[in-house]
Amino acid sequence: MTGGSLGIRSGSYGSLDKQLQNGVLLPIQAPSPIRTKPSKILKEKETFVHWICKFAGRKKVGMLLLFLISAAVFVWVLYVGKGEYQESDNIRKVNDSLHLNISGFPLINEVQSVKIDNWTSLLASDGVDGTVVGVMPPPPPSYFLGYTLPLGHPCNTFSLPPPPADKKKTGPRPCPVCYLPVEEAIALMPKVPSFSPILQTLTYIHEENLIKENEFGGSDFGGYPTLKQRDDSYDIRETMNVRCGFVKGSKPGRGTGFDIGDNDLLEMEQCHGVVVASAIFGAFDIIQQPKNISEYSKQTICFYMFVDEETEADLKLNGGLDESKKVGVWRIVVVRNLPYADGRRNGKIPKLLTHRLFPNARFSLWIDGKLELVVDPYQILERFLWRKNATFAISRHYKRFDVFDEAEANKAAGKYDNASINFQVDFYRKEGLTPYSEAKLPITSDVPEGCVIIREHVPISNLFTCLWFNEVDLFTSRDQISFSTVRDKIAAKTNWTLNMFFDCERRNFVVQKYHKDVLAHLSPPAIYPPPLPLPLPLPLHSAKDPLRKVLPRHGRDKRSGSRRHHKVRKETILS
Repeated sequence: MTGGSLGIRSGSYGSLDKQLQNGVLLPIQAPSPIRTKPSKILKEKETFVHWICKFAGRKKVGMLLLFLISAAVFVWVLYVGKGEYQESDNIRKVNDSLHLNISGFPLINEVQSVKIDNWTSLLASDGVDGTVVGVMPPPPPSYFLGYTLPLGHPCNTFSLPPPPADKKKTGPRPCPVCYLPVEEAIALMPKVPSFSPILQTLTYIHEENLIKENEFGGSDFGGYPTLKQRDDSYDIRETMNVRCGFVKGSKPGRGTGFDIGDNDLLEMEQCHGVVVASAIFGAFDIIQQPKNISEYSKQTICFYMFVDEETEADLKLNGGLDESKKVGVWRIVVVRNLPYADGRRNGKIPKLLTHRLFPNARFSLWIDGKLELVVDPYQILERFLWRKNATFAISRHYKRFDVFDEAEANKAAGKYDNASINFQVDFYRKEGLTPYSEAKLPITSDVPEGCVIIREHVPISNLFTCLWFNEVDLFTSRDQISFSTVRDKIAAKTNWTLNMFFDCERRNFVVQKYHKDVLAHLSPPAIYPPPLPLPLPLPLHSAKDPLRKVLPRHGRDKRSGSRRHHKVRKETILS
């Protein structure tokens, strides 16, 4: 046994590393040369050999021993060769994995779930003689855990400017946001999905024969869950099966309500990266074309606009929709058999169930139909998801933070009937909803500005939007009222958090336009008549011109507009 093997293995006195750290290196004891008596086992072996030689000749015994030695050597060679092959194969697999892992790293320090240092420790010796033991390496990193920008990067020290000093300039407005250049944002797109706490597998309930007898609420599109079934959906487990719209039919968009053509569904399944989605129903808005979008984004991002048949007819008449099914960058998808009479509730389907309409997409950006996107989607994803290591991002309301205040504002504005809002808020109060206060920090608000949603399609964020949609289906379509209840119930079981950023940051990358009905009531711009043409200049007069002699010089006669002046000028012209 060598000193190297003793140093690597740890015994009762600690490892070699600990001895070096303590500044003491225990000497390796050499064996003592003291003579000892032969053991009893050795005597028995010698007696056994003499007994064999007594009954067989020495020549035969020698041949037998030679045969046994040859067989042992042959078996040993096979064993060692197999071990070396397995060992080299394992080392090659580890190196291949390390190579793939390193090549997948971005330029900025990206943190993965397994460090390379832990992988290389597999090559440490674990045998008595210090040889490498063939151990299968763990799989490559499975989850994205965020990254940090380099020291000195401008975005690390970026801060929002103070609010304007002029009190007249109060109200919602955009503020600066520190985006990375498009190329850098694209390079930082995670290679692996983010971690989903507890929940790993999420499937969706399919029901053809709906039982409509429950305590309250529900629809053919979302099902009719009982209160117990609703409560069970908030019991987060590793594998879950929940209602998430589209409960009838073979697949989302096919015989489920919110029906979509097969060709459109096939194209939507081909979106494997980023989706930007929006919707206009009832020809309620004018379609807005995104600005400042890179060519790479136009080629790699799916831009989908969902419209009903009324909006389709309006686009064909006024919006330039033709057989290509595109208006600018937007791919138009016509939806038929809308499940709700309320257009706002229909709009929540593509807004909250994007992961069901685009089952293979990794990231999605939802913007309301009245908004104009003015920043590249990759920059938005990098700033609000990847840099924050979040799977869901939404802006907080610019003015209200409390659900009870939001409910009162909705009633005052006539957004929904007051009785339904009161019923929903009272139900949440009995479940434990309290007014927002600083005691809820680090939660910064209970009320979102829901016109923009940025998310990664992982099981936990998909569950959140499913349960959020179920609340919209059971209660009112005002999703700001139900947002905090769903968020807090999931967070209590999983410690999952989302990114609620400032409303002024949202207004930096989207510009809000007016609805069509508002534009119709706005006073038209004043139309002024075209200006009259300028009079032609008078011809130059010579010095002998009698008109030049008669007309007074500038400033001589202060009564230039007097009756006498005009009389003299008239007489001169007549002469």
